[in-house]
Amino acid sequence: MSIEHLFQGSALNAVDAKGRVSVPSFLRAIIEKRSDAKALVLAKHDTYPCISAYDHGYAAIQHAKLERLYEKREGESDPANLADYHQRNMLAFGSTEDVPYDSSGRIIFPPMMRRKGGIEELALFVGAGEIFQIWNPATFLKSDAVHPDMKDIARYRLEERGLSL
Repeated sequence: MSIEHLFQGSALNAVDAKGRVSVPSFLRAIIEKRSDAKALVLAKHDTYPCISAYDHGYAAIQHAKLERLYEKREGESDPANLADYHQRNMLAFGSTEDVPYDSSGRIIFPPMMRRKGGIEELALFVGAGEIFQIWNPATFLKSDAVHPDMKDIARYRLEERGLSL
């Protein structure tokens, strides 16, 4: 299974008090090319302090990756391999939220996901190939895991809106 259309680019959008935010049109276009549903799946990123987002079809690819990892490690003498496999599946699929978007591309950011990603008044959308990430821009700029060039892009997105952090 492969992905023909990848998420790329970045944008900064406001999040209102009710958690409404517009998903950038360039990301929605990829979602709609990859899936029939006008919805996205949100999950806590497994490494970074942000939210992962993707289309419904990506879940099958994610599961296949976990299966390959399990099969690769099956020959190892570690009895925890099966437990690790189940734990990874539970984290990958049990901690997600399915979020539809309206005709203007707005979603209501689920409270749990806002809390997990530290999303407040602004959401920084960053394409990451198979998925895209949603960050609190302040967290993004402070993160040691984020490349300096990406931080420059985030600062530019803030400047576009007349903001700075």
